[in-house]
Amino acid sequence: MWDMEEDEWQMVGKKGNQFVVNSQPFYINGFNAYWLMMFAADDSTRRKVTEVFKQATSLGMTVCRTWAFTDGQRQALQKSPSVYDKEVFKALDFVVSEAKKYKIRLILSLANNWESYGGKSQYVKWGKDAGLNLTSDDDFYTHSTLRSYYKSHVKTVLNRVNTFTNITYKEDPTIFAWELMNEPRCNSDPTGDKLQDWIQEMAFHVKKIDPKHLVEIGLEGFYGPSTPQRLQFNPNTYAQQVGTDFIRNHQVLGVDFASVHMYADSWVSQQIADTHIPFVKSWMDAHIEDAEKYLGMPVIFSEFGVSSKDPGYNSTYRDTLISTVYSSILNSTKKGGSGAGSLLWQVFSEGMDNMDDGYAIVFSKSPSTSSIVTLQSTRLALFNSLCSTRCNWSCKKKKMLEKILYHDEL
Repeated sequence: MWDMEEDEWQMVGKKGNQFVVNSQPFYINGFNAYWLMMFAADDSTRRKVTEVFKQATSLGMTVCRTWAFTDGQRQALQKSPSVYDKEVFKALDFVVSEAKKYKIRLILSLANNWESYGGKSQYVKWGKDAGLNLTSDDDFYTHSTLRSYYKSHVKTVLNRVNTFTNITYKEDPTIFAWELMNEPRCNSDPTGDKLQDWIQEMAFHVKKIDPKHLVEIGLEGFYGPSTPQRLQFNPNTYAQQVGTDFIRNHQVLGVDFASVHMYADSWVSQQIADTHIPFVKSWMDAHIEDAEKYLGMPVIFSEFGVSSKDPGYNSTYRDTLISTVYSSILNSTKKGGSGAGSLLWQVFSEGMDNMDDGYAIVFSKSPSTSSIVTLQSTRLALFNSLCSTRCNWSCKKKKMLEKILYHDEL
């Protein structure tokens, strides 16, 4: 019903604290599927990529976040600095072309803080192999050679010409945004200066190569030393010591929108507890408020979920958590606020049980969750289709929309 015509498939932009496409607002209901490139690289699993896009589209989801990196491992995209596996790169091409086919836009993450799929520790290993004197994985952020390895990777990905579509990545509207890194942390420097410096250099580097696409950092959203009055919203005291600083980091030139992750079960307590839902609400409210007051940009809650392996878990609780997140997004949308959308962690296709860390959602096996997702997609799509950025809910459509969107209890 709200499909874009082929000729309207344009780049996502930003106007103030809203995303826009064709000068219409673009609020997001999406998901994470980090595994797409790895599965596309193997003929026996490639169909899973198509399956997950097909299913997500049927529920009205419009954005997927996935990895545009695997470093130095089996089936790695980047086998060593600036040396790429052609077949794995073609697999990423396939992911981008399939996403376009199913009208799903991609947030492509360019590196990992964690060791999975290489990460900053792999860059440090490469540096050591080249004879550099390195003592910590955090040297990734500060050593000029390791910075040059990362910058070279960014340049290669952004300038890549897709072998399926013949479109250069930096020209492709299928790509919604570039993410500098998945969950960057710099524990060796709680002041946050090292990471801040890295973000400044890399955001500028991405924008210099590709001024058309949006850029985000990939942060979890922890408050740091620059905003002592916000530390109360952190899930624990450790969060302020990992070298990240939500407001300061997002004030960097070239960063277009804010990202926040949300894991009450690994940050607050693994046992499902009454404190989880109130934490999620206050965490979201604080970041939406900051994005409006201090940053003047949209914020996406780009990872959230709950593990079925947690003590006290049941699927009803998961549905409650998802509904809570969706409600907060809608409340912001309603006011023309900065809450721009959310991405479930994480969606799998059927038959991937061996990879499930507990967070996997298979829509075909989760009818109640699928219904909640579809309802959110429908509401956001309706708002996107009817309301221009100029109206900001002050138009005549407001009453009609409120009637349709909020007629029932969320």
